[in-house]
Amino acid sequence: MVARLGGLALVVLLFAGCAGGDETSGVELVFRHSRMPGQSDPLPGLLREFERDHPGVRVTHEPLPWTADVQHQFYVINLEGRTAGFDVLMLDVIWAPEFARAGWLLDLTDRWPVAERAEHFEATVAAAMLDGRVWAVPWVMNVGLLYYRRDLLDASGFAPPRSYDELASQARAVMERAGDRRLGGFVWQGRQYEGLVVNILEELWARGVELVGTDGRVLVDLDGAAAALGFRRRLLTDGISPSLVTGADEEQTRREFGAGRAVFLRNWPYALRLFESPTSAVRGRVGITALPGGGALGGAHLAINRATRHPELSWQLVRFLTTDRAQRAIADAVGLHPTRPRLLDPSLRSIFAAARPRPITPWYQTLSATIQPAFSAAITGVTPPREALVTARLQLEYFLGDQWQ
Repeated sequence: MVARLGGLALVVLLFAGCAGGDETSGVELVFRHSRMPGQSDPLPGLLREFERDHPGVRVTHEPLPWTADVQHQFYVINLEGRTAGFDVLMLDVIWAPEFARAGWLLDLTDRWPVAERAEHFEATVAAAMLDGRVWAVPWVMNVGLLYYRRDLLDASGFAPPRSYDELASQARAVMERAGDRRLGGFVWQGRQYEGLVVNILEELWARGVELVGTDGRVLVDLDGAAAALGFRRRLLTDGISPSLVTGADEEQTRREFGAGRAVFLRNWPYALRLFESPTSAVRGRVGITALPGGGALGGAHLAINRATRHPELSWQLVRFLTTDRAQRAIADAVGLHPTRPRLLDPSLRSIFAAARPRPITPWYQTLSATIQPAFSAAITGVTPPREALVTARLQLEYFLGDQWQ
């Protein structure tokens, strides 16, 4: 998510029941979970509901660091050391294959019926699988969206752009018409982190370029990929994108657009709720549309630590938190969308159905960590795009060898 969430720790203590004893007596479950965006957290209410259905349960919270990269590091250190103090964990949609291959997750294939999997968007389930087995359950879903100032485009007679070239052209025209030096054209996530990879992937897809081919080869179309990176660099040098983009994440770009200082914004769906809040400077003036080429799949899954001593109780918690009831509550409170099409507003279903997962592989983290510096060097002008990509491809071939496939 996504796009990108933060951290919570949920401790579920199951105390003794009746005088004759209870199979849950003395059980402690720990759930590591990212904190919800915005001011209204639906989890306390949901967890109280869970407690009512499971007498003797007590719930507490602790936050993890905000960024997904730091969360990943936390999980790896604890799970690899076999000292993880948690049973249920939230996973970014890109982590399930990696964690499953490492032997850290409980196989959920036999617990989760095929008919229930079919209720979710196909991309969310695909991202939770490895080797034909299911390792996590989709919890919340994101997809990259293009936000635009509807009032500014209308004043210039523009419909929402269908290509990035058209976006740049419209942004320039709107900026010139406005005559406001504070108004930027297009803000996006350009800091060297996973968000940059997502933005460049979306640019590649819009140009018909794949980061990883169906044969498992990486960066086959170097010229196409270099053209995409060169375009992002020109957005900055031509002043279409403000310089702050190269150090910006989702929240920084959201605040910039929300302050009325940009024509276009690439971000996740959660931002729309904030733009329509009573105190928003852009309330009533924001439109959304699909990104050219489609948006990247974001969001989160719930998984179970393979080392848990309480697999059935952990599964009950996962099942509860991924029900229709829980997904609706999260969507209503913070704008993180359900993974079931029937729960989505009809106006969003086609956009979400077209979400594209990042490469589904246990090696995704290595791929991302290797190409992040290359992408960053290219958009900041440190290294020519093609040269940066050639170096990244050589590094990946060395690191992964035959493992990628």
